[in-house]
Amino acid sequence: MTAEQVARAAREASNMLQTISSAQKSAVLRRIKEVLSERRGEIVEANRLDKEAAKKEVDAGKLSSSLFKRLDIEGNGGEKYATLLQGVDDVDRIADPIGQVTMARKLDDNLDLYRVVCPVGVCLVIFEARPEVVVNIACLAIKSGNAAILKGGKEATRTNQALAEAIQHAIATTETQEGQTKFPEKAVQVVSTRDEINGLLEMDRYVDIVIPRGSNSLVNYIKNNTRIPVLGHADGICSTYLDESADVKKAVHTVVDAKTSYPAACNSTETLLVHSAVVNTVFVEVARALLKAGVRLHADERSMAAIESAGIAQDASLASLVTKATDADFGHEYTDLDLAVRVVDSVDQAIDHINALGSKHTDAIITEDRKNAEWFMRRVDAAGVYWNASTRFADGFRYGFGTEIGVSTNKTHARGPAGLEGLTIYKYYMFGTGQGSTDYGVVEGKRGFLHKDIPLDDNVRNKFVL
Repeated sequence: MTAEQVARAAREASNMLQTISSAQKSAVLRRIKEVLSERRGEIVEANRLDKEAAKKEVDAGKLSSSLFKRLDIEGNGGEKYATLLQGVDDVDRIADPIGQVTMARKLDDNLDLYRVVCPVGVCLVIFEARPEVVVNIACLAIKSGNAAILKGGKEATRTNQALAEAIQHAIATTETQEGQTKFPEKAVQVVSTRDEINGLLEMDRYVDIVIPRGSNSLVNYIKNNTRIPVLGHADGICSTYLDESADVKKAVHTVVDAKTSYPAACNSTETLLVHSAVVNTVFVEVARALLKAGVRLHADERSMAAIESAGIAQDASLASLVTKATDADFGHEYTDLDLAVRVVDSVDQAIDHINALGSKHTDAIITEDRKNAEWFMRRVDAAGVYWNASTRFADGFRYGFGTEIGVSTNKTHARGPAGLEGLTIYKYYMFGTGQGSTDYGVVEGKRGFLHKDIPLDDNVRNKFVL
């Protein structure tokens, strides 16, 4: 199929999905989980072959180690695959937002206006590695009544194809009850070539939103080569700030987690800002724990002096992990066990640093001072601002969204980890009895508007839910 044929088929599927009931969506999601469970062995085997080929690319310097780490679909002891299956259940359990009324207003007698949640329409999702994205996006698209076109990286070709075939088989074999519209099989499509993507990026007539998930270069390429709205983020430059009243135990645990639990993730902390009042106390303990975990510290002059004074990196193996920071280290996304460290003299200096060099993703403050915490959270311009918590919480699954379509740093309809609501928008329904706009005005003989809000009880809120 050509790019236009794929896009047109997605649009047709999107139109059909407007009449699919919540019960049908749920049936499809349950069937997807069944098929993914049944085909686990062949999917994991496909993933093993992808990883085997990708490892050769890493060794040859043709693929980054961070992309390679994102390729695995099974995880330790099968935990990642189990989480993938759990995510399908979680999406199924979320209340169907489509058709819900978010505003109701009586404009006049027998003239009512409703703002109603509806799907975005056709979503083009382009991603690198992370084959679980195929399942994540497909399930969210189905639940929200959207059609999805998916393009994964070539490093995960076998895994993506195995997952896509499982999902398409599940859709095709879900029973349709009498009186129901058959679930469109083109609701989820997978494309495989770069040429197809370039063609699809021109299909603004059919495609409503593009969601890139991957490297800075991928996201910027998408943004520079399409007229279609783009939801996503180019960088994950997250910072954690140790305030002057930071508790050492909280600081050690949150910073080590934020840097080491998954260094390749976009919500991993890349910069540690330290108040000068705690550089020789709390920071030293944090640095000690980070070095023990194998983190390479790119330290500025004052933090380097604190490390040397405390003698925590005297062992040769640890000394090699401490280097002098350069300006390029700040505002850099390592996606590895590297951390830039800078000492500041106030919470405002920390905020200014983050707003100047961060990526508006997620930033955290470790402090026992509520006033400083709330000041930080109000002034830092990011999709997520945390108090005494790891930046690694910036994730749709952890937010209880079931899964996520991605993390958006845009200031549009979706920001931060975007779940189901990131794939929805709204439209206005108006119910009249033959009124015209010229019937209303402020001069004599014209009717005036009532503009009276209608209470959103359950009957009104779910008035248009199928």
